Amino acid sequence: MSSSAPQSQASMLATITTDLDKIAPRFEIPPEQIEILKTPAEFYETLKDKILKAQTRIYLSTLYIGKTEHELITTIRTALQHNPNLRISFLTDALRGTRETPNPSCASLLAPLISEFGSRVEVRMFHTPNLTGVRKRLVPKRVNEGWGLQHMKLYGIDNELIISGANLSNDYFTNRQDRYHLFRSAELTSYFSKIHTGVCALSFDIQPASTQAGYTMTWPPINPAPSPLKSPTAFKKAASKLLTPLLTPSNSPPPLASASRSTTTIYPILSLVPLLQSSTELPAITTLLTALCRPPLQNSSWTFTAGYFNMTPSFRRLLLATRPAAGTVLTAHPHANGFYGSKGVSGMLPDAYTHLAKMFLRRVRYEGLDGAIQLREWKKGRVGEEGGWTYHAKGLWATFPAASASAASESGSSKAASASETGTKEDYPSLTVVGSSNYTKRSYELDLEANVIIATADAGLRKRLGEEVKWLGEYAKPVDETEFEKPERKVSVGVRLSMWLVRVLGGAL
Repeated sequence: MSSSAPQSQASMLATITTDLDKIAPRFEIPPEQIEILKTPAEFYETLKDKILKAQTRIYLSTLYIGKTEHELITTIRTALQHNPNLRISFLTDALRGTRETPNPSCASLLAPLISEFGSRVEVRMFHTPNLTGVRKRLVPKRVNEGWGLQHMKLYGIDNELIISGANLSNDYFTNRQDRYHLFRSAELTSYFSKIHTGVCALSFDIQPASTQAGYTMTWPPINPAPSPLKSPTAFKKAASKLLTPLLTPSNSPPPLASASRSTTTIYPILSLVPLLQSSTELPAITTLLTALCRPPLQNSSWTFTAGYFNMTPSFRRLLLATRPAAGTVLTAHPHANGFYGSKGVSGMLPDAYTHLAKMFLRRVRYEGLDGAIQLREWKKGRVGEEGGWTYHAKGLWATFPAASASAASESGSSKAASASETGTKEDYPSLTVVGSSNYTKRSYELDLEANVIIATADAGLRKRLGEEVKWLGEYAKPVDETEFEKPERKVSVGVRLSMWLVRVLGGAL
């Protein structure tokens, strides 16, 4: 361990990383090779710049690419024209990527690249094995994603990787706040390339066609599994055989020489439960939160954020069981929810999340934690109006007791604010989780998710993580239970009935 790392931080980190070493691959990365991007515009400009400079490989795993993202496609086309050795692979979700067919869609946007560059371009679309037969025919397109999606957000270019919760469409490039961590690591980029390639092999292939849709979507015979639409059980069995070996700690690269050991360790954690019998995300998160319940990490402080507030009951229990010195839950105000103002059932989602937030605060009070845990709602304008932003960030930051002594001495709501807002030298996180997961039933039972845990004793990186928490909370205000008694925040019986119906049908918010 570098002598610049405070030993107390290193020893406390070891109480968690020793267990994480048994769950997921371990990558040691110098902290200066991790860059935290701040805004949607910075994410977009960085992505385009990296694509234009790409020499050999680009892989983009995302839920969807916006059907009008012609500038992004032009950037990719330019890169392919300038670098004859460059290959690019797209992985999106089949339900979301073809939803608008026969009108312009993600699939019809990407297909022309195959016409122009042939085998140098691959377009694959994953289809959940959970939506087949009668259910697939009956569930409307607008809500069928509730049965599972390809939700990973992995943007690999040569030996660099951006891990995010952001998709590739205009709002994520302009006015939808997310998190974006750039890793300059050949080993980590190659590892996630294997994950991307493995899921591509279990996905439908898109090819250009002279039809109104503009593409065909077929199941290639070279895929190592039958189509999930024809044989879901056999598909899952083959998928498990292919992907399970990629998640184990045996995929760790050789450790660095002792003289150059890094203060920073990265653990890829994935949730591929629609395909596998197990995942690494939930065990790793459970390990992390359980460690915060015991010495020497008792009385840690944390900030948790999710744009769509619907943590599972088990996750909520783990979070509250930490009984933090200070805890902040940061989520989207209904006016900053991407579904605000939507037509049909999806338009009920902001109210559904409001109901869940109210239930969370009620549970916090029941546990006697209302003096330590604070709920904050993020709002920057109103969706659909000029200057209105949406909030889509998700993740967890943990600050250890020795680094949060000042927070522990506070009382009331100021205690909860201390962990996420103060800027003192000793008030910075040593752990964070960043990626695509929303920590919901969908994340753990239905969707494909990719995240990393960053564990660091480096003072500089810890400070940058603290600054990330601070700027994400810039437009957030504290709310308590009285907020949800206001007439405009009341949730109708129809919304609660719809939430129940989705659960009964086997879906999730």
